[in-house]
Amino acid sequence: MNSNSFQEFVGEAVKIIRGAREEGIVLRMMGALAVNYHCPKYAHLHERMDRAPTDIDFASYSKFKTKLTTFLQRLGYATDTRMMSFPSYAEGKRYIYFGKTNVDVFFDELRMCHMIDWSRRLEIDDPTIPLADIVLEKLQIVEINPKDIKDLIILFLEHDVGDTDKETINGRYIADLFSKDWGFYYTSTMNLNKVKTRVGEYIKLPEDEVKTVQERVDKLLSMIQNQPKSMGWKMRSRIGTKQKWYTEVADDYRVLRIE
Repeated sequence: MNSNSFQEFVGEAVKIIRGAREEGIVLRMMGALAVNYHCPKYAHLHERMDRAPTDIDFASYSKFKTKLTTFLQRLGYATDTRMMSFPSYAEGKRYIYFGKTNVDVFFDELRMCHMIDWSRRLEIDDPTIPLADIVLEKLQIVEINPKDIKDLIILFLEHDVGDTDKETINGRYIADLFSKDWGFYYTSTMNLNKVKTRVGEYIKLPEDEVKTVQERVDKLLSMIQNQPKSMGWKMRSRIGTKQKWYTEVADDYRVLRIE
């Protein structure tokens, strides 16, 4: 696909997901395309903020690897054997297919600066990963990019924070996850505060919309802070940033960044 149109990329992703479903394969959109699909009211802000898609990111389960590869090959997508020596390929957690565009599939988890396990999460929503997991994939980036802040602004504009996954950012799930992982907590709360302070940096929004984003981010931060922390969290918090709290992203992940 030569166009940077979200409509074209989302259309292709939905077509692949529907075809995969007919084959019995669980496949879910993630990244910017999931944000755009899940935010029909504010999706137009992507274009206004010069946020353009470059590939299609999916989540799936390891048990579908062979079946999914065969299915994508029928659609004209192929793997690159030169990349099979990359650590992420050797571990079997990420496959990249080339065709009309790059199709990037993460199996069972997203393992970058921090690890997000969706081994029991993909059936919650369709055709995207749950909203909370979309938020988490953005928050886990230690050196967060403007494109990810833009996506988070749109998500918080469109969706409230609560204790369910039904068209809501599940703050209870996020808070529980962070209560056991100080490193993920630290990176994410730092990034949430960046969203609050930069909400007007990329686009001029009405004051009430700026307030909506900030209030919803504060609501999530409050849920995170009020969640009782595990003993491991408390012990790790005493060390703080004196010790690296995140995983360095491998070279192949730097080259092929998740959108």
